[in-house]
Amino acid sequence: MSAEPQTSFTAQMPDQVSFDRRELGVILSLYGRMVAMGEWRDYGISALREFAVFSVFRRTAENPLYRIEKHPKLRNRQGMYAVVSMDGQVLRRGHDLAAVLRVLERKLIRSVD
Repeated sequence: MSAEPQTSFTAQMPDQVSFDRRELGVILSLYGRMVAMGEWRDYGISALREFAVFSVFRRTAENPLYRIEKHPKLRNRQGMYAVVSMDGQVLRRGHDLAAVLRVLERKLIRSVD
């Protein structure tokens, strides 16, 4: 018999940052509206050690049009949510996800001829 302590699989896994159900609901609501308009066609989600990313694509094989990022370490500074454009420019950052995503919702408003 070995005297080694038993460690669980979860204790060995590194911590990951991910979007919770409420956050995904807000993001996927916007995503669905943009897909219905034909603006977006695909997405990808990455849960990394320091931050989580929801990437939006016009086509699957392209670079993402936008990245919605969650950086919990920035919670007490400028806000943990950010929308980043394809060229790396931070379009908006803040503490409230819905408010940060409004920068993308302006595409939903189109003039009627």
